[in-house]
Amino acid sequence: MRVKICGITREEDAALTLALGADAVGVVFYPNSARSVTIEQAQAIRGAVSGLGMLVGLFVNPSVEEVEAVLEAVPLNLLQFHGEESPAFCGQFGRPYLKAIPMSADVNLAREAERFHAASALLLDSSHEGQCGGTGNSFDWDWVDRALADRVILAGGLHPDNVAAAVRQVKPAAVDVSSGVERAKGIKDPASMRAFIEAAKSAASDL
Repeated sequence: MRVKICGITREEDAALTLALGADAVGVVFYPNSARSVTIEQAQAIRGAVSGLGMLVGLFVNPSVEEVEAVLEAVPLNLLQFHGEESPAFCGQFGRPYLKAIPMSADVNLAREAERFHAASALLLDSSHEGQCGGTGNSFDWDWVDRALADRVILAGGLHPDNVAAAVRQVKPAAVDVSSGVERAKGIKDPASMRAFIEAAKSAASDL
């Protein structure tokens, strides 16, 4: 079970996230997000991501130039696309990528998995008009096609008190959290991060 903590805005939070046992740190390059970071902030966070830790950059309907400008300045390990980007767009940057899927009862996850077959994983998030993740709201986990669980990163409304149940039910490859471990937008709470990571990994070890 891999754990990604997203919406990191400070290098000290990035370092602590990995020290507590998370596998990946997510930074947001979307100006409309309360957790958006500048290139300079991302470079500082990159410096705190060491060892086997991965740095993931989140984009929402960016231009090619916007993604390339970030990559020139910040050596991201993974790209995460949270908008209406096409498979061709996502795959053109020479980096592995995650594709976020806003979940609803009528989403055909098998079709999305085939469409984005080149993605490293599908990140399943809550669907909320005008918002791209970080809402703190969950979706119905019964909507997840269990046959695709090994390609799924489960997100959307996860927090220390429900992540174990989510892992046991969905059996995803990874879980992703942002607002569920914060004390303020973009500022992570150490105790909540520790509890989340321990609950997720403990539940996975029992499967």
